[in-house]
Amino acid sequence: MKRDPYEVLGVEREADADEIKKRFRRVARDLHPDVNTEDPEAEEKFKEAAEAYEILSDSERRSVFDRYGHEGLSSSGFRSNAQSFGSFGDIFDAFFGGGDPFGGGFGGGAVQGGDVGVSVEIPLTEAATGVSMEIGYEAVERCERCHGNRAEPGTPIEKCERCDGAGQLRTMARTAFGQMVRTQPCDVCQGTGERISTPCSECRGRGLQTKEKTLGVDIPAGIADEQRIRVSGRGHAGERGGPNGDLYVLVRVAEDPRFIRDENDLVTVVDVPAPAAALGTTVSVPTLDGHEDIDIPAGTQPGEMKVLKGIGMPSVRGRRRGDQRVIVNVVIPRKLSQKQREALEAFQGTLTDENLADAREEGLFAKVRRALR
Repeated sequence: MKRDPYEVLGVEREADADEIKKRFRRVARDLHPDVNTEDPEAEEKFKEAAEAYEILSDSERRSVFDRYGHEGLSSSGFRSNAQSFGSFGDIFDAFFGGGDPFGGGFGGGAVQGGDVGVSVEIPLTEAATGVSMEIGYEAVERCERCHGNRAEPGTPIEKCERCDGAGQLRTMARTAFGQMVRTQPCDVCQGTGERISTPCSECRGRGLQTKEKTLGVDIPAGIADEQRIRVSGRGHAGERGGPNGDLYVLVRVAEDPRFIRDENDLVTVVDVPAPAAALGTTVSVPTLDGHEDIDIPAGTQPGEMKVLKGIGMPSVRGRRRGDQRVIVNVVIPRKLSQKQREALEAFQGTLTDENLADAREEGLFAKVRRALR
């Protein structure tokens, strides 16, 4: 008994076309023989998913199914094309026009392999200096035993008799619009044009295998969070002599509790007690190169900023480094001893308008704008 197509793809009945398409891609990739090597029923499940997509991606078919189920589709003349496809790549090509994500495609020509994506995380300090890393990932490679020709070593590879080596079959059908010719991959050789009597025991006649790989990747100084590095030719192997796909490394830069990054500038906050801000002092500020002492002039106000030129993040394009902006946070004490309170009360009694005049010169809105900057 056929299953509900919504159940097959794992989508809700209210799912839109984009969600259905994305889900079919995910299901189809999960069932691919180079990923799902241990499930002998993967191909049938794959075709079941393709039939479900045929139904749900067509608004008219979907409407008929929603009202009358599979019987309604049969009575309306629907017949799935999924069971007539010869390979996984053919189904991808038919529905998406992009071929098999592992490199398979329509016909017997060379096909480029798919791309591989992997992500790594590095600290801000390594993003500032650049780093070389060993990246581990899975990729489809040509089988070492058969060197990608799919046959057990020492056994013959012959021309497919059904398609006469063309890799394709042509069928003609009469329709209300006249005769239509349909070309599809040969169901015997799956579009290769070759017949293998003894498939390779290592790759089961696929010519490809999924393997763990490692690669040294140079991450340049100044790289930003979520930037990608492309390594050409390090992705999945192509089929029938096709070139490899590419490897894309997504770099995530971990947050550093000392800094906030603003493009190539770094922003840090330094706490200065209120009496020290009034009298002036020297404080130590963390930088990428260590610590640096900066002078806090007498009368420094909350939110004032010091700029340390040229010690921020380097530009990934090789230009000069950014700056480091140091924001002064004047800390007001919350807990005072009786002696401290008396001293502050005595000090407060000595303040005059002349003492506060310079601090009042900047208006309220100017202070807000400065704080927001």
